[in-house]
Amino acid sequence: MIRVCVVENETLVREGLRRVLELDGGVQVVGEARDGVEALEVLARLRPDVALLDVRMPRLDGVGVLEALRERPDAPPCLVLTTFDDADAFLAAVRAGARGYLLKDASSEELGEAIRCVADGGTWLKPAVTDNVLRSLGRGDSGRDPVDGELTGRELEVLRLLAGGYSNREIGAALGVAERTVKNHVSSILAKLWVRDRTRAVLKALSLGLI
Repeated sequence: MIRVCVVENETLVREGLRRVLELDGGVQVVGEARDGVEALEVLARLRPDVALLDVRMPRLDGVGVLEALRERPDAPPCLVLTTFDDADAFLAAVRAGARGYLLKDASSEELGEAIRCVADGGTWLKPAVTDNVLRSLGRGDSGRDPVDGELTGRELEVLRLLAGGYSNREIGAALGVAERTVKNHVSSILAKLWVRDRTRAVLKALSLGLI
């Protein structure tokens, strides 16, 4: 059973999410929070397997919650659930450590699948790589070909770990290589994908079906 906490400031939406999740035999809603400050308190007390996190909330927004959770070794993976098909919000959430990003018009089946994916240590970003996000990505990059040379097998491994939000040090430990080696791989990935940073590399790789 996957234990979920719902963080949502709108009462009707929060109650609706609870009812939808209660229909899923593999998910249990163990707590709720109405804003970001309350969320940090509830998550620390209940320690759910996954947190469903709204972006725009009073007192502390979703990105603020994600940034605060970075300092907690026992923080749950967060699946951002929002009504806003907004490239800036998506990029901010991913940079802050969101393991998933889903629009609120998703089906109950898709929501359940996303929760299971995040609970298992994966990432759920593909549904959020919409035309709007890709247009924003394209404005920031050069007009070069999408991939300048094939990514090596090791570069694809590094890219998948980047998508999981891992640092260079964590990637090095996972792959059994030095942190400096990981930095070299990341630099090569950015150059081949013609992007400026790690988040854009993950977005472009997702849009191209590389990961």
